[in-house]
Amino acid sequence: QVQVVESGGGLVQAGGSLRLSCAASAGSFSINDMGWYRQAPGKQRELVAIITTGGRTNYADSVKDRFTVSRDNAKNTVNLQMNSLKPEDTAVYYCNVVATGRDATRYNYWGQGTQVTVSS
Repeated sequence: QVQVVESGGGLVQAGGSLRLSCAASAGSFSINDMGWYRQAPGKQRELVAIITTGGRTNYADSVKDRFTVSRDNAKNTVNLQMNSLKPEDTAVYYCNVVATGRDATRYNYWGQGTQVTVSS
């Protein structure tokens, strides 16, 4: 089992910045992709940004050039730096970790979610 713990989030005015952090306790698992998703009220959960162990990144079009995802493979942590925040970025943000077990099966783990609210 992989434990995923998020921190950060909160309330910020439009144009401001926030940083989300996430730590995964790997145990006997090998951590693969890490990333962030978000879910706004009444909407489906959507990809925000992901990063591979090799550092390749993928961003939602809506956050490109404003958000930056980074990770520390040695610590199994992933961060999301969010700049130029907009009210439409308001959502619960979830850390996602893909891990491979000893049986070579890939598992998907989620954090508990952290609220980000951007006021206009």
